[in-house]
Amino acid sequence: MSSGYVGDSPCSAVSTLQVLSGKWKWLILYHLFQHPSLRFSELMRSIPGITQRVLTKQLRELEDEGIVERTVYPEIPPRVEYAITPYGQSLRPILDLMHAWGIEHLRRKAEREEQGSPP
Repeated sequence: MSSGYVGDSPCSAVSTLQVLSGKWKWLILYHLFQHPSLRFSELMRSIPGITQRVLTKQLRELEDEGIVERTVYPEIPPRVEYAITPYGQSLRPILDLMHAWGIEHLRRKAEREEQGSPP
């Protein structure tokens, strides 16, 4: 009988969180879901506070997982664009749910603060 485990993880949500861990990955995905593709510089401008080094690292990790694809166009200077893969599109409902939950959480938090209750 199968234990329900995949690899060493007792919970498949852990696997999802490991793939998407990183301070900036959800913001990168958010912006890529808004556009068919974005250049590196466009992503940099869209995410204030992220460094070039960190954006490069996070994009490589998302690319390694098959969530983001990198396309290099043979132009001078070279043009590189990033886009969500069809597999990466499967994360859209998760991102939408997290967004909706975050809005509700912030609303509830603001209500508690208005009432003088601890956060």
